Amino acid sequence: MANRFFLGLVHYPVYNKHLETVATSVTNLDIHDIARCVTTYNLEKYYIIHPLPTQHKLVQEIIDYWQKGYGAQYNPDRKEALNSVELIDSIERARAKIQEQFSGPVYTVVTDARVYPRTIGYRALREIIERDEENNFFFLFGTGWGMIGEVMESADYVLEPIYGKGNYNHLSVRSAVAIILDRILGEKWWK
Repeated sequence: MANRFFLGLVHYPVYNKHLETVATSVTNLDIHDIARCVTTYNLEKYYIIHPLPTQHKLVQEIIDYWQKGYGAQYNPDRKEALNSVELIDSIERARAKIQEQFSGPVYTVVTDARVYPRTIGYRALREIIERDEENNFFFLFGTGWGMIGEVMESADYVLEPIYGKGNYNHLSVRSAVAIILDRILGEKWWK
């Protein structure tokens, strides 16, 4: 049995630009684009993590349009990608669902634009993943200004930031998801 991979887009608890703990709004693009990445890299599930029922209702309306409404006929590829999406109210509940449904340990991998004492490189994590099988890796991506410190500290792995050639370091979460999934699960283009 091979390793399994899951992705969580965390809307709470995250920081705003003043480092206050907040809940951010779900964006339409994050729903679609991340679902397409999750499907492309064959992850098991894409959890949109938000505690507010109003945000769940909004997201469900968007998903229903593309899975049951006119959008399902207009764009069957998007319908397929959105099959991976599940709304859930907390990181803990998502992690518990993974543990209930799949055997093996669940390792949480967090991402941030900052470096932490336990930061690990992409190749190192890829080697860990390739060495063992029948594990579950839960990749968490924060919205806003990143996940709060407690989430970062409780993770099994903290991935190093994505560095470009310039000094600017504030990618959209959609871009970060695509880059990181490719680095961890994509083809080994450097060989």
